[in-house]
Amino acid sequence: MQKPKYFLRYRAIIQKLRTCKKATFAEIRDYLQTQSELTDFDLNISKRTFDRDKNEIFSIFNVLIEFDYSNKVYSIVEDDQNEKNTRMLETLDMFNTLNMYDKNSPYIIFEKRHPQGTENLYGLLHGIKNNLQIKFLYQKFRNDEAEIRTLEPYALKEFENRWYVIGKDLKDEKIKSFALDRLTEFDITKKKFIYPKDFNAEETYKNCFGIIRPDGQEPQEIILSFKPLQGKYIKSLPLHETQQVILDTKNELQVKLNLCVTLDFIMELLSYGDNVKVLKPKSLIKKVKAAHQKALEQY
Repeated sequence: MQKPKYFLRYRAIIQKLRTCKKATFAEIRDYLQTQSELTDFDLNISKRTFDRDKNEIFSIFNVLIEFDYSNKVYSIVEDDQNEKNTRMLETLDMFNTLNMYDKNSPYIIFEKRHPQGTENLYGLLHGIKNNLQIKFLYQKFRNDEAEIRTLEPYALKEFENRWYVIGKDLKDEKIKSFALDRLTEFDITKKKFIYPKDFNAEETYKNCFGIIRPDGQEPQEIILSFKPLQGKYIKSLPLHETQQVILDTKNELQVKLNLCVTLDFIMELLSYGDNVKVLKPKSLIKKVKAAHQKALEQY
């Protein structure tokens, strides 16, 4: 269990310096001693080991730690908190929690729904990085029969605890997304493809709420009004990276987003019930009203 211990130590050092901004080696050492007692891993280190850890932390997480000789303290001077690094650190936190699971099991309640298909993530990423076509059996929810698909995989995307592979379906030469939990008999072929120069996954989904790609639709300015309590949740976990708070009072929270209106986004709005009101655009107001009306008619 040496490698997990190393990564947990790196995580603890980053956490200490992000929290305190500056710390002496003695303070870092004391913090690692406390974390050792909490995690059941021996995270204690010498000054020499800490110097090696600084290099590893920069290599893995792109977090640069420097020493201030005048004040005899360490601090983070370059902190790349991108999505990849953030998720890596979150995974370490979860590993640490799971490592303590046996003795704390009465106090931890896990989500009973688990995403399926994650066992193929590594293979899919291999296909993407090496420009290899993939084949799989795919079961659409609206179809009774599963179909064999051949795909040029371009990217992987996560949405609402599900993973999707995005690529060109050779059946009709269109770019589509396929949910990994409906994908079986996965195979990486030896047939190469040329990754399209004009495809950028981040740009493609930049103004999308979920996994549905708009067909030639331009993003729109969307303004939503939330009730105060719901607004606190929306501020702590924004709906989208384009979210901006434009009004925040004791009576309501108004946010502005720049998004394409897709079914994914409409379903998200409907999930908030009467805690949200669409103020703009009119086309979205009509769609949400119609959906609520249809729901009401069922009763």
